Amino acid sequence: MASVPIGVIISGRPVLTDARVVSQAQFAFEIPSQPTFSHIVVFLLPGIALPDGTAAAVYAQLPGATQFKLLGAIANEKPSAIFKVIDKAGGPAGGGLGDEDAMTDAGVNGNAGPLALGISIEPAQQVAAALEQQKAQSAATAPTAGNELVLRGQNTVTTKVMAQRIIKNCYDFLTSWGSGDTVPLKAFQAWWTKFENKIEHDPGFLERSDGG
Repeated sequence: MASVPIGVIISGRPVLTDARVVSQAQFAFEIPSQPTFSHIVVFLLPGIALPDGTAAAVYAQLPGATQFKLLGAIANEKPSAIFKVIDKAGGPAGGGLGDEDAMTDAGVNGNAGPLALGISIEPAQQVAAALEQQKAQSAATAPTAGNELVLRGQNTVTTKVMAQRIIKNCYDFLTSWGSGDTVPLKAFQAWWTKFENKIEHDPGFLERSDGG
């Protein structure tokens, strides 16, 4: 698989498909950190399918770091994922084929160097095992005091309920733009910006019963 099968999206920038081919199963993107950003979307290009039994593991080398960290993975059954990028010490959460499509922190510092994003086509079982190991390590080293509310929320709010609350939050916002079945794209972009800011300033708001 020498041709690049992966694309990357950062809000406000052109779609990235010009990865450097490291090997037939490894590709690398170099993403400028200016303007600053906090989320990246990684996806399989249209018409592309990975070999059976494999997944595309997504790794990132943050500006100033010396090692790549596993963010998560995508696969034929889940061809895209969103990851939130960090800019200070600490390991990433899972993403894609893991439990959460996110890393935990504020974003890439615009004054830093580029973010290196590595894609590696690996056996799906190997990727799943690496994600489980990372999850176990994160759970073992996670501080309890600062994350008490987050951990309580993880124990009481299921993924399905959380997804329903996100959808409700989006629906309530978009319907405020007026009646009718057509909603302008700028409305969704405005919701995403507002939702992202809300998560940053009040991470536990979705854990409350009304999600508001």
